[in-house]
Amino acid sequence: MRGNIIYPDYNNSIVSLANSVLKKWGLPATGGTLEPLDDYLAKDYKNVVVILLDGMGRCIIERNLEEDGFFRAHLAGIYSSTFPPTTVAATTSIDSGLTPCEHGWLGWDCYFPQIDRNVTVFRNTDTESGERVAEENVAWKYYGYSSVVNRIKAAGGKAYYVTPFLPPYPGSFEESCALIKSYCREPGQKYIYCYCLEPDYTMHLTGCYSIVTKRVILLLEVMIEELTAELEDTIVVVTADHGMVDSKAVWIREYPAIMKCLKRIPTIEPRALNLFAKEGRRDELEKAFTDEFGDKFLLLPKEKVLELKLFGCGTEHKDFRNMLGDYLAVAIDDLSIFHTEGEAKKFIGVHAGLTEDELLIPLIIVEKE
Repeated sequence: MRGNIIYPDYNNSIVSLANSVLKKWGLPATGGTLEPLDDYLAKDYKNVVVILLDGMGRCIIERNLEEDGFFRAHLAGIYSSTFPPTTVAATTSIDSGLTPCEHGWLGWDCYFPQIDRNVTVFRNTDTESGERVAEENVAWKYYGYSSVVNRIKAAGGKAYYVTPFLPPYPGSFEESCALIKSYCREPGQKYIYCYCLEPDYTMHLTGCYSIVTKRVILLLEVMIEELTAELEDTIVVVTADHGMVDSKAVWIREYPAIMKCLKRIPTIEPRALNLFAKEGRRDELEKAFTDEFGDKFLLLPKEKVLELKLFGCGTEHKDFRNMLGDYLAVAIDDLSIFHTEGEAKKFIGVHAGLTEDELLIPLIIVEKE
């Protein structure tokens, strides 16, 4: 399955969506806006609701849902995730209006030069040992940002999060929908950002096109259709942070010729590996990796990564370049490289590579007068 290789379009991306919301509330945008959405937001609805369904890329709705179903009938466009197309990077971008090189939340595992450790970002744990790296969250300490929700609130507007990870901690998507309805009934104009961990969670374990996955996506479609039927004076935007592909998997420690060249275990994602070479072993690492995976991965020197602006434009975070290793290995086919055998055997659906199925996401818009 060699996918069509594409690169992120930061002028028409999930970052742009966040900047459209900032513009709507009269706040300074950090980059360009999403023009198709701007036209809808200009209609000045009382409620602007953005629902992000994790992993529900363009390919996922096209191959799992009927063309005349609710989501595809309301499809207003296709646009780009970030690089890497993965939850840590992309949800931080929609939350902040910043590209990954600006905010520094690059992937599930990141190298933190400030403490010289690999950290699993959302868990605040050491990538290899699983031990907590600090009492305080190191990602927020070194790469903190001002969110769209908080900027609207600081300017005197009304804005809400609806996510399992923040108060009032909805325990299901059904509870999230109930919260959205409740917030929409409150007086005043408001922005509501809702995050749902499905269908990503199911696709990781069962694949992108399994019977279980199809059931989950159909249920999400039904629940959102029922939600919108009960709303008034509201625009609902349904989108995703990334798409997904089904993949074969290996684990890095099974390749001693590569491991002996590495200064530390790779970070970022199994389909976007950040590689630090030991002193004097760059050429050896390049040959060993290319010999094993040259048909499945692009091996990009750091200089090429920066030239391509893979992680975005704008003002780079002061520590961004120090986070990057000597090479970035990016998947362009059906293979992922995990840290452990257990992870490699667990995951079927994956993301973070440079295929269009991973990078392209839907812009679904439902207007309720």
